[in-house]
Amino acid sequence: MAAITVLNYLPRKSVVHDLTGTCKLAFFLLFTFASMITYDTRVLLVLMLFSFAAFRVSRIKIREVSFILVFMLVFLLLNNFFIFLFDPNQGTTIYGTRHVLFHLFWRYDVTVEQLFYMLNISLKYFVALPVAILFISATDPSEFASSLHKIGVPYKVGYAVSIALRYIPDIQRDYHNISQAQQARGVELGKKEKLMTRLKNAVGILLPLIMSSLARIDVIANAMELRGFGKDPKRRTWYMQRPFKRNDLIAIGIGCLLLVFSITVTVLNGSRFFNPFV
Repeated sequence: MAAITVLNYLPRKSVVHDLTGTCKLAFFLLFTFASMITYDTRVLLVLMLFSFAAFRVSRIKIREVSFILVFMLVFLLLNNFFIFLFDPNQGTTIYGTRHVLFHLFWRYDVTVEQLFYMLNISLKYFVALPVAILFISATDPSEFASSLHKIGVPYKVGYAVSIALRYIPDIQRDYHNISQAQQARGVELGKKEKLMTRLKNAVGILLPLIMSSLARIDVIANAMELRGFGKDPKRRTWYMQRPFKRNDLIAIGIGCLLLVFSITVTVLNGSRFFNPFV
């Protein structure tokens, strides 16, 4: 059984992968700001199309990131549930009208406005998450570190981020290996066992996983110290750093246009929300 991988760098031959790390970081920030500014359904739909298109051309398969997508869907459902639980009239307050579809109990009425508001919340997830996953999955950790340094982040911070991203696959591989070893000794972690028993047995994996992680951290720290890490930060260079090309400028230009589009629509509407009920 193959190990489940989460938030790993997935090398491909694609337009997205060929972009520099600095370009991908800049586009990610611009796109994120554009999606955060507005709750306008029309703008979110446009951004979602760009998000899905970027994911498509990256040649990363959905099954390769299925775990985080499922996690996102579960979190999205929980988020919408608690929004309705704590304030079932939030949509009515925002849009100023009230169209009741049916009554549940007490103060809980299902209104068109509330459903429309939660639809916009859901769209924001579908807008932001594919680009976030794509940014991590299509950017080499070393190149990501160089991009952070290029925009002014101290190189020690950038290098720490790079090591953390590189360490995620190692942790997943160690967890999988320890899990297989435990199951070979008769510790059941499969679906045939009860949930609480599986959780209890899974806890037994944490101690060897922590110990192996600490040992690896010690090795890496000693190796960096022996190589004089941090001695002369002003002369720091990056092996993975690349100059901008034509596609990088196009991608950043698209990100700027999308941000300007989101701000312009918000200013013209006089509100972050598109109201179809007036």
